Amino acid sequence: LSNEERQLRDATRRFADDRIMPGIEKWFEAGEFPRELATELGELGLLGMHLRGYGCAGVNAVSYGLACMELEAADSGFRSFVSVQGSLAMFPIWAYGSDEQKRRWLPAMAAGEVIGCFGLTEPDAGSDPRGMRTKARRDGDDWIITGSKMWITNGGLADVAVVWAA
Repeated sequence: LSNEERQLRDATRRFADDRIMPGIEKWFEAGEFPRELATELGELGLLGMHLRGYGCAGVNAVSYGLACMELEAADSGFRSFVSVQGSLAMFPIWAYGSDEQKRRWLPAMAAGEVIGCFGLTEPDAGSDPRGMRTKARRDGDDWIITGSKMWITNGGLADVAVVWAA
């Protein structure tokens, strides 16, 4: 591992030990996610860490994997939060969003001030996009989405949603 990779791994491990482990039992029993830790994850550079620009750290795949491994060792919910925020919510905006969308959402998401979620899974199709029934259509400047999604990680606290629809 490079020095940068080791430093990120070690910082993530310290965060998991100091900030996640002491509260995880209470949060699990209460069925809640401590939203205030999102900004701390952002300060560590863990949100959208594999993306470049817009306040994202731009680390390599090894660093991303090491950080996720350390979070997963503490609690899979935190690893899921980080990977959904960065890979499933931020990446589509980064790769396919307009310049305005990128400027509006990505810096705040990287900082943990805005939470994103990703809606793919449907009751009758699971995570198979070929069986997806959710539809999206334009209505002037708006989009009308019809259908249903389930099992949306971060969905209960998200400020912005990336939704798969035909």
